[in-house]
Amino acid sequence: MSRLWYKQPAASWDEALPLGNGSLGAVVFGQPVCELLQLNHDTLWTGGPRNTINSQGKNALREIRRLIMEEEDYTAAEKLCHHLQGPDTAKYQPLGDLLFKQHGLGKIRNYERELNLENAILTVSFQVDDVTYKREFFISYPHQILVGRFTAERGGKLSPELNGAFHMSSQQHHKVQIEDQCITLKGQCLGVNRQEEGMGFTVQLGIHSIVGELEPLRDGLGVRNASEVVVILSSATSFRGFDQQPNLPEMMVTERCEKLLALAQTMSYEQLREIHISDYDRLYSRVQIDLGVGRDELPTDERLAQVQNGAHDHGLIALYFQYGRYLLIASSRQGSQPANLQGIWNKELDPPWRSNYTLNINAEMNYWLAENCSLPECHEPLFTMIREISETGSEVAQKLYGCRGWVASHNTDIWRLATPVSGDPVWAIWQMGGVWLCQHLWEHFAFSGDRQFLRNTAYPLMKGAAQFCLDWLVPHPSGYLVTCPSTSPENKFVLQEGVTASVSMSSTMDIMLIWELFTNCIEASAILDVDNEFREELMRTRDQLPPLQIGSQGQLLEWYKEFEEAEPGHRHISHLYGFYPGRRITVDNDPQLVQAVRRSLELRLSHGSGHTGWSRGWIINVWARLREGDLAYENLHALLAHSTLPNLFDTHPPFQIDGNFGGTAGIAEMLLQSHAGYLHLLPALPGRWENGFVRGLRARGGYTVDIFWNEGRLAEAVITAAHNGECLVRWEDQEMSWQGRTGEKLVVRGKVQ
Repeated sequence: MSRLWYKQPAASWDEALPLGNGSLGAVVFGQPVCELLQLNHDTLWTGGPRNTINSQGKNALREIRRLIMEEEDYTAAEKLCHHLQGPDTAKYQPLGDLLFKQHGLGKIRNYERELNLENAILTVSFQVDDVTYKREFFISYPHQILVGRFTAERGGKLSPELNGAFHMSSQQHHKVQIEDQCITLKGQCLGVNRQEEGMGFTVQLGIHSIVGELEPLRDGLGVRNASEVVVILSSATSFRGFDQQPNLPEMMVTERCEKLLALAQTMSYEQLREIHISDYDRLYSRVQIDLGVGRDELPTDERLAQVQNGAHDHGLIALYFQYGRYLLIASSRQGSQPANLQGIWNKELDPPWRSNYTLNINAEMNYWLAENCSLPECHEPLFTMIREISETGSEVAQKLYGCRGWVASHNTDIWRLATPVSGDPVWAIWQMGGVWLCQHLWEHFAFSGDRQFLRNTAYPLMKGAAQFCLDWLVPHPSGYLVTCPSTSPENKFVLQEGVTASVSMSSTMDIMLIWELFTNCIEASAILDVDNEFREELMRTRDQLPPLQIGSQGQLLEWYKEFEEAEPGHRHISHLYGFYPGRRITVDNDPQLVQAVRRSLELRLSHGSGHTGWSRGWIINVWARLREGDLAYENLHALLAHSTLPNLFDTHPPFQIDGNFGGTAGIAEMLLQSHAGYLHLLPALPGRWENGFVRGLRARGGYTVDIFWNEGRLAEAVITAAHNGECLVRWEDQEMSWQGRTGEKLVVRGKVQ
């Protein structure tokens, strides 16, 4: 069974275990005397929609370009870039706390806390004398509620030993009402500047059933002499959409909660639990994995501590893989907001990096696993965000940059902010956020072959981003078309006079992103048989992009010329985008550039890169693409050893969820690749994973793949086609071609010594 389990309660938030259904989230501490569930709702953010376009920006752009392209005065250009910037994003907010204070407990023994990944149910159990207390929690996607069951047993039978009280509170301005069998918390978070009023919200806790006595208290609901209590919790906010002020009347917000509770009351606890498991299992059970021997008999925190001390636990890596899939299901479901920097779990009024959507790597990394790890439905909230930001971004493209199409920058939020944020231009001045987001639209099509999605959703959005790029590119005396101003996200270079700068022109990442977008649009328009002239324009323009360059140390250059790096061990490896997650550079098509990618990665690592969890996740995937299984494994081990909290959350530090998702994607990339036009089985299998299997991975072209290996070599693979098409399969030094038809299976057998 795949589970996280512990012999003690969580002493801090970093040890608490997460539950979620995409919209409602909770971390559960498992404290016997005072149980705490810290709650979140995906739409509870500060602020509201507003005009963030800097009125000075359009006039400043011409001078910025002159300073860079004619004067090479990068510091002056960087200062002037502040005229392109607007305010910062809104902040994702905590919702509130649910407490159960249990009375009359003596010495506690046989404590256990468990999160079962196979059914998304969290349990807490312990004994006092001869009474066993058990708590069971889950958050239902079909019913949009949190459910908790509290029981007391003696001798295997329910016993009236449960005494305590339920309370609710919030860090936000709030009031609590007690009526009949319900606690209602109504609150208001502050606006974006923490001064004006912002979004309203309601949380309701209802007693679904009780075997015992219920007593309304001044500030909660008391339970006496009970053997079983089942509670249900619902939440709602005054959010009305990304383009509307969050001013839904309080009465309507509360009515939403009441309707959810009323529907749940019509079903038994067993029915609610069964429906929840069935819904969750439909997604989670698609993939199974076994990477070899693990220490399943040990609590999760003890296993992690052993890895931190140098041990190898292949079972823990398999658990980490499935935990990443669990976290995406829990934080990104159809109809919810996409997973932010912390998924949906945040306890701070002023969270790190505002817990927003950082588009220069982190938001995209959250979804690297969605397609190949068989969770395409969980990708949909990101597609909705892309459509919405294309609306705000079209105004920014026109009014700030004088371009067609739409643009997104380094950060966005629930209001789909598209302008550069305030602060240092090293991160703020970056116009490629929308371009990178569009890669996810193409990948969804590449994995699914869904032409309706391509025609109605992906291609129109990709085309709009490409139109922006066509207008954003400017001619350079060299004869190439360049981006200007341009940064390589969050990295700086050193000028001859010893000062650092970040703004220049035509960073490698810009060019790779645009190349990928143009290529995807060219292929999409051909598949759909539309926009012939536009396709030809993209092809002509793509040919005018600057070439990739190799530096004096054999590395892929990060900027348009070889600057000295201010931070050689920088956490970002933006210039390697064209290798992973892109496809401009592959092992098959350009060995020289592949060697430059490898050298770039070696140089970064030799200076300490990978010190944040998400950067280590990116590194794992690049080593996997380089078919270096042992090096990918080495970095995967480092991710667990140095960037993973006791509850297996990734840490930057502090907590950021992208490393979980990047690590999970990296494990899948080690076992199956399909970006280069064929299915590659076990392309980066490390020597330590001698025997194992994975079932249910997905590949581009519409294939589901099961792989089994023994003694480090392919034993058997079963490939299932989702639709008709030719499939090229490679493994070790062999390859075969298969003309698959919908629903057919191909069995590939390797040679085992």
